[in-house]
Amino acid sequence: MPDLRVLMVAAECAPFAKAGGLADVLGALPLALEKLGVSVTIAIPRYGLIDPQKFGFEFFPSPDGGRVPLGFKSVSYDVHRGQLPGSSVEVFLIGNDLFFDRPGIYVDSTTGRDYPDQADRWIFFQRATMEFFKTRSPAPDILHCHDHQTGLIPAYLLRFYRGDQGFRTTRSIFTIHNIGYQGLFPREVLFRAGFSDSEFYPLSSFEFYGMVNFMKVGIEYADLITTVSPTYAREIQESSEFAFGLEGVLRQRSHRLLGILNGIDDELWNPEKDPLIPGNYSRTTLDDKVADKKALLQKYELDASHSDWPLLAMISRIEAQKGFDLVVSILEDLLAKDLYFVLLGSGNKETEAYLRTIIKRHPRKASIRFEFDNGSAHLVEAGADIFLMPSKYEPCGLNQMYSLRYGTVPVVRKTGGLADTIREYDPATGEGTGFVFSDYDPEQFKAAINRALALWPWRTKWRQLMRNGMRLDWSWKESASKYLETYVRLGKM
Repeated sequence: MPDLRVLMVAAECAPFAKAGGLADVLGALPLALEKLGVSVTIAIPRYGLIDPQKFGFEFFPSPDGGRVPLGFKSVSYDVHRGQLPGSSVEVFLIGNDLFFDRPGIYVDSTTGRDYPDQADRWIFFQRATMEFFKTRSPAPDILHCHDHQTGLIPAYLLRFYRGDQGFRTTRSIFTIHNIGYQGLFPREVLFRAGFSDSEFYPLSSFEFYGMVNFMKVGIEYADLITTVSPTYAREIQESSEFAFGLEGVLRQRSHRLLGILNGIDDELWNPEKDPLIPGNYSRTTLDDKVADKKALLQKYELDASHSDWPLLAMISRIEAQKGFDLVVSILEDLLAKDLYFVLLGSGNKETEAYLRTIIKRHPRKASIRFEFDNGSAHLVEAGADIFLMPSKYEPCGLNQMYSLRYGTVPVVRKTGGLADTIREYDPATGEGTGFVFSDYDPEQFKAAINRALALWPWRTKWRQLMRNGMRLDWSWKESASKYLETYVRLGKM
């Protein structure tokens, strides 16, 4: 295997800064690649919420005084260097307090909206990353860019930095984690990014219905495009429902597009030794899972006297993509049954308020916590019996894989990574891992839940279903091998 050097650039990376699944990918994939002999370096912004001392970051001098152009201005940047815990993967924090010393990563926590200078924040980060690494030695073989916050980098590489020693032979990969967030900005942003306004015309790489689209730039300029599941790679080429207007651009580059399913950190998400749950268990000690169910009911202040009732759960951002219009439409009927329901998450305030009114009518059977913390997420996965994911679209999804690992049976819509990971249970053969519905329809969602509830009293069959999911391997090992194959393939192009 060739000695490969990969520079991953993203807006977030666990455990330093996390807003969603992208951080989990950046925190786990490099470790799996390192085990395969790949040398990985990571670059993310130096957010104010990151404590450099806590994670052992140290100031690292940047070349040429550390300045980048931003329109007519020249803006300074600073660099701190550290490592991913438990590895030799270097992590560089690219900083400027004007842009990143804020409480939120993507949105203003006081308004719930994008920061007004959002475009400049990501232009700055991308230019500073390219400036810093253009003289680094040894140079990266692969620039692996993640989502629209890094979408300009493939264009920068080809247009501005190809002649620099550090990037002379570097190739680029652009990974789409969620095409619903594309980085749309006004036309004048193009100049501040360093490109000519003359390049803004219909169907150009920089124009999208009168706006500059960072994700489109990444798709057009990258040597290869990947996304986070095979089904999602197909869906985003088929219709605007999934691609939000970029389906034509993706079809034009279909020969350079592939889907690689995300993995999970099976050391952190392991019910046998998870320190964040009260009762550890395995496929052979499923009785011990009841301790987690009791703890979850207690935490959510529910009546724990009906241990024979199934406990249904969700962990999710509360927004349309995650299927909450379906949840709202069936929740009242669902809570008329003998079951418990818990939800951990936050998001759309109107939906939160509506959910709260339903929950108040069932105070000892259902509860919601409009928040998120890692310990609660582990307890929900371990303590629940059934996990609901009725997503309108789901590029990959991680919670269904966490659920399988914890013997918590998923009920999912057949889309994206959910379609690639969950097989409908067949009571005749005992095969399958969950319950699946196809159309985005409340009746189909309700029918899938009812199939799960109908099986629940048949304890032997239910435990077999739990074990079916628990024996599957969702670690990053296979996915990392596919990324390695992709890097090698790119080097031969």
